[in-house]
Amino acid sequence: MAKTRVIVVDDSALVRSMLTEIINRQRDMECIGAAADPLVAREMIRNLNPDVITLDVEMPRMDGIDFLSKLMRLRPMPVVMVSTLTERGADVTLKALELGAIDFVAKPKIGVADGLKLLADDITEKIRVASQARINRLHVPPAAGAPGAPAAAGAAKPAAPVSSASLGRLSTEKIIFIGASTGGTEATKEVLITLPADSPAVVITQHMPPGFTRNYANRLDGLCKISVKEASDGERILPGHAYIAPGGMHLSVERSGANYIARVKDGDPVNRHKPSVEVLFQSAARTVGPNAIGVMLTGMGADGAKAMREMRDAGAYCVAQDEASCVVFGMPREAIAAGAVNEVLPLNKITGHLMDHLRATVGQALSRV
Repeated sequence: MAKTRVIVVDDSALVRSMLTEIINRQRDMECIGAAADPLVAREMIRNLNPDVITLDVEMPRMDGIDFLSKLMRLRPMPVVMVSTLTERGADVTLKALELGAIDFVAKPKIGVADGLKLLADDITEKIRVASQARINRLHVPPAAGAPGAPAAAGAAKPAAPVSSASLGRLSTEKIIFIGASTGGTEATKEVLITLPADSPAVVITQHMPPGFTRNYANRLDGLCKISVKEASDGERILPGHAYIAPGGMHLSVERSGANYIARVKDGDPVNRHKPSVEVLFQSAARTVGPNAIGVMLTGMGADGAKAMREMRDAGAYCVAQDEASCVVFGMPREAIAAGAVNEVLPLNKITGHLMDHLRATVGQALSRV
């Protein structure tokens, strides 16, 4: 079996050495080069043609984001970002994901050596996933001022217009549940950005570590017609709002009298994840039943597949992102295999299809369970 060939790009000699060692301990991958800055890395990429690169966010001579932007325009390839657990690190990492990075590893601000040792399995797993990702499917925003460039930094062009016709009382009864992992930050954005202001409430589990989900929610809130926030324990789930599971915590939806509320709890990982899509989707089946709509987006693994089948068995309407538009088709594929999915759709068709489905339910009884 051919090994995955990796180049490490980081200005820290310690980090370069440790990542090289971690990668070379794996039987299915090898570090073929380590560069202290993007200019050296550029020549290595040209000469060695790696399968994946790991890229530090903050480096001398050329910022990691500037380098990533040029790389994804001129020679798109799988990139795993290595970022710091800081406010700025979170913002820059989210920008990197917008530009086409597959995933990121959050290294500790202090105790880097011990922290990287603890993260070894996570780092190598993300490199494996990146090596399988559909890099040609990623959207790379054109350079500022180029034809087709977005009007504002970070803005995304909706793939298809969605009717602005009011959803009325439907939005107070239905709840949309979204599960996503690798590639999901951008996929979720594409779904949310085209939702109308009176959309049903949306509850989201995106696999992310602590320290990043609040920035992610704030970023989406500035782009969407609906309000987007990191979920808080006990708050009421309201139409026109989206709630994102905090990194490192499980999110579920429960009932409190006539209302739905968010329940944010610590606990053991489920399917190796915290937050876990399984936890969220199980609560959808148990609490919301036929008034739930399930959406499974791009991601590696099978988290949420069994629970989505529980949702469908409880009367929920469930869709999955199709293989061609996924960065990684793992989670949607497993949901489809579990018989959990009513429709398989391209990413840019999901929001419009859900709105059409909601409008088709006008006149039907929508009592809470």
